[in-house]
Amino acid sequence: MSPPPRVVQLNEANAFLKEHPEVQFVDLLIADMNGVVRGKRIERASLHKVYEKGINLPASLFALNINGITVESSGLGLDIGDADRICLPIPNTLSKEPWQKRPTAQLLMTMHERDGSPFFADPREVLRQVVARFEEEGLTVCAAFELEFYLIDQENVNGRPQPPRSPISGKRPHSTQVYLIDDLDEYVDCLQDILEGAKEQGIPADAIVKESAPAQFEVNLHHVADPIKACDYAVLLKRLIKNIAYDHEMDTTFMAKPYPGQAGNGLHLHISILDRDGNNIFASENPTEHPTLRHAIGGLQQTMAASMAFLCPNVNSYRRFGAQFYVPNAPCWGIDNRTVALRVPAESADSVRIEHRVAGADANPYLMMASVLAGIHHGLSRQLEPDAPMEGNSYEQAEPSLPTNLRDALRALDDSEVMSRYISPDYIDIFVACKESELAEFEYSISDLEYNWYLHTV
Repeated sequence: MSPPPRVVQLNEANAFLKEHPEVQFVDLLIADMNGVVRGKRIERASLHKVYEKGINLPASLFALNINGITVESSGLGLDIGDADRICLPIPNTLSKEPWQKRPTAQLLMTMHERDGSPFFADPREVLRQVVARFEEEGLTVCAAFELEFYLIDQENVNGRPQPPRSPISGKRPHSTQVYLIDDLDEYVDCLQDILEGAKEQGIPADAIVKESAPAQFEVNLHHVADPIKACDYAVLLKRLIKNIAYDHEMDTTFMAKPYPGQAGNGLHLHISILDRDGNNIFASENPTEHPTLRHAIGGLQQTMAASMAFLCPNVNSYRRFGAQFYVPNAPCWGIDNRTVALRVPAESADSVRIEHRVAGADANPYLMMASVLAGIHHGLSRQLEPDAPMEGNSYEQAEPSLPTNLRDALRALDDSEVMSRYISPDYIDIFVACKESELAEFEYSISDLEYNWYLHTV
């Protein structure tokens, strides 16, 4: 008979502390609605108590705006007395933080009700409920993220970012130079420390690619047969990158569009699905005619507009879009075509998968994954047929049809009967309330451009 889960987790804590006697503190981490990591720091001696009893954090943690302020219209703040819930450790997420000068570990947490049931507004739980639809049918989702980011200088110019000086040449990069190996060499120490730190933390990152803007890079994560774990890795990778870069006297940004006229930061998601026998249900010598793949794409096409608020959750998110930056604004698809929203890589029959190319790096990975899997499951269960696959430049063929701003995206989500079948309407209400609050604050502010245009002209 296997030991109870709590005993197994205590064994995990004991083994880790024994292996790392130098560890002094443990950061207890939980990702909020925006994917921002929050939590508590405890001393080493308190770790066992965390595994036995968890920690208390307010439910309002999942109703914070991007500035960390509770959005009261969500109903998770004063309306419930800003009450606590209990947060419990996620197994196999205890690891060291390689950037810390004082030896410190980290542990991912997830929120529960007092009776032990999952808390509905934890984005990790939102995703778990969608994943359960696949598990009920004996299907396993395999997933991997590609995460883009900019290295930026710690010193901004009038509040705006600038590329960091190269530690090698002392110069700031200004050219695109996609895939240029020499640009990797300019920041080699920082980038190598990111890969080594990921390895130390058990994050399956195996490659860094120079992307198509100054000091912009992409980290590729391996496929894992657990979509929730894939999101855990993405959240932890962002935190690792930020802290390693800071150690190298640089900052980073995952903002969707930090520079006008340059490429934005994307979060591409690769999905394949295995049946009970471990076979890829998308595998085909002729993907365009494969019924299962076509149904999955049909569902993604039908739900993409309603998913946009999860894929592109911020005002800035919608500045990424444009043909010159390989960000499509129509739910089109094609085989090995990087101009479409849904690319089907097909190096071999067994490797056929779907690459979702719409989301920005500012998306919460759990909510993004939940919306994508909802679309796939909807298509599979309803046997939906997609449009014809596109060849060549889709920007010259597909009429833009996806929401182009946050307000329209929130309306599409709020009105979607399909999304409400997969994601709790109560959670959608909270998400929409929080994002509408941010949008209202943004629209209330007056930009420098408005003063430049109108102050002395109208």
